[in-house]
Amino acid sequence: MPPASLLDIQNRIQAACDRVGRDAAGVTLIGASKTVPAAQLEEFFAAGLRDFGENYVAEGIEKVRHFRERDLNATWHLIGALQSNKARQAVAHFGLIHSLDRLSLARELDKEARKIGKTQRVLVQVNVGNEATKAGVAPDELPALLNDISALENLQIEGLMSLPPYRENPENSRPFHRLLRELRAALPSSVFRLPHLSMGMSNDFEIAVEEGATMVRVGTALFGARG
Repeated sequence: MPPASLLDIQNRIQAACDRVGRDAAGVTLIGASKTVPAAQLEEFFAAGLRDFGENYVAEGIEKVRHFRERDLNATWHLIGALQSNKARQAVAHFGLIHSLDRLSLARELDKEARKIGKTQRVLVQVNVGNEATKAGVAPDELPALLNDISALENLQIEGLMSLPPYRENPENSRPFHRLLRELRAALPSSVFRLPHLSMGMSNDFEIAVEEGATMVRVGTALFGARG
């Protein structure tokens, strides 16, 4: 029987989609699995969850290998900040990197992807709250960065990602999610076709879905509080 938390999150995503006339099939639930043991993730995989997001490269690689050894075909997302010196490992093990926020990192990812004949899927992280403590390109610098990255042959830009300021009331996160959607909408569609918006976490994923999220990164609400 599927874990109750998984059913609950899926039902809440469906309800959020219903409120705004969206198809829930257009929203991917990513289990934000930092510190969650691989064996526990297997239970969620058996219940139908196919996407997992890791914050740290080394921890993520262990889980990727665990799943591969068992022929469990999950999609692994790197959702945490990425240092350039981890680019090789990230490219080798993660299907989608959410946290690309600077040209120097893009060049490293492109170089490592070219070495192994891979086209690395990426999202560009935007600092929608203009927070000095968080990564992400400034909103007004996004078009220029996208232009530069698009010239790199072994990267495929698939969308935008954000990590907004935490708000106790989820409704107060709405302007930040709306901003990410509007930033994408303002890009010339003839140049950039970006299907994905990765936004929303345990406390605000329903608001994010209402504002157009195609990927939500849910950890605590799915796996329970972490130690």
